[in-house]
Amino acid sequence: MLKNISTIPFNGTEQQRTKLMEVIESHKDDPGAIMPVLQQAQEIYGYLPKEVQIMIAEGLNVPVEEVYGVSTFYSQFSLTPKGKYNISVCLGTACYVKGAGKLIDEITDRLGIGPEECTEDGKFSLTACRCIGACGLAPVLTVNDEVYGRLEPEDIPEILAKYN
Repeated sequence: MLKNISTIPFNGTEQQRTKLMEVIESHKDDPGAIMPVLQQAQEIYGYLPKEVQIMIAEGLNVPVEEVYGVSTFYSQFSLTPKGKYNISVCLGTACYVKGAGKLIDEITDRLGIGPEECTEDGKFSLTACRCIGACGLAPVLTVNDEVYGRLEPEDIPEILAKYN
């Protein structure tokens, strides 16, 4: 059975469910339908909670483990909701060597969430990514599309304050 990754309760709307059912119905007889249905489901909900994965499995008449396997294999899929402000800390080699782990620790201490989690109020989420291509600015993090580089853990409070 799927484990509940997110601590935030699922609260999908009837409108979202109707859209998802339409997507499933349009792919019901397609071989390899799981991937495109997951992509569209993530567009509808913003992430793929277990409840959505179960609806997809039942709708496509495939084992829920197969849906879960695809959703966890590909990095484009998220099993947890993203906050209004998604903080993504680069853990590529240059960033990691220059202290990106300490940035994650500081963010975790301040927000009370770990990587792939979202604050209860939905304001912040934290993601650890592999490389954002700004190695010369290592260590780097982004908040949505804004890039912050050459960071120290002491810089985190000021960055977070911009979004409060």
